[in-house]
Amino acid sequence: MRIRITHQKITLSLQLILLAEAGFAVWSQQWLTAFLSVAIILATLLPLVIERRFRIYIPPQFQLLAIVFVFAALFLGEIHGYYTRFWWWDIALHTTSGFLLGIVGFLLVHVLNETENLDIHMKPGFVAFFAFLFALGFGALWEIFEFAMDSLAGMNMQKAMLGDPSGLTDTMWDLIVDALGALVISVLGFRYLKQGHRQSFLERWIRIFVEHNPRFFVRDEDKEENRG
Repeated sequence: MRIRITHQKITLSLQLILLAEAGFAVWSQQWLTAFLSVAIILATLLPLVIERRFRIYIPPQFQLLAIVFVFAALFLGEIHGYYTRFWWWDIALHTTSGFLLGIVGFLLVHVLNETENLDIHMKPGFVAFFAFLFALGFGALWEIFEFAMDSLAGMNMQKAMLGDPSGLTDTMWDLIVDALGALVISVLGFRYLKQGHRQSFLERWIRIFVEHNPRFFVRDEDKEENRG
């Protein structure tokens, strides 16, 4: 309960900052900044919408990490230019995106693997491998989006530099750190499924997710009864 309250306070603080930024942008007629600020506010509401619409309990730690990531990537990164002010900003965020997408991919296939209505029985190694490819696949789609924005809208999302006007170096490093973040999650998820350890943050989040979403999971003996 304390964690959820802390999460709500931090989320509200970030949303108020975004709302103030949007108001200032409208007052100074910076329409793109105003639009992005409002879009980011809506993005921070997505976990709550998903939780209520689909009746899925999302651990507050994961919600907070996702919201802080969106705030850091779009508000600080794009609006306030942190990508150009700090050389490591893009690398840190892509690593974090690998973490987040790896967790989403792992939980997605883990739910499918445990749902009694689906006769699917995937081994821990495949579940971990799927989580890795899921995160890396979305990372590749994002790089395609950056390339399209740079080509069609004249932006510099690929962070083209004098020594590399094509932005290829930035793209490759983004994919590399995406892969590293996803690999960490895949290894932790594999260890959870294979050995049942509950020491790392991911394993605690998985346990919380399973305990609060029992309708997605069924015990082995219950599966046998349903089949009988």
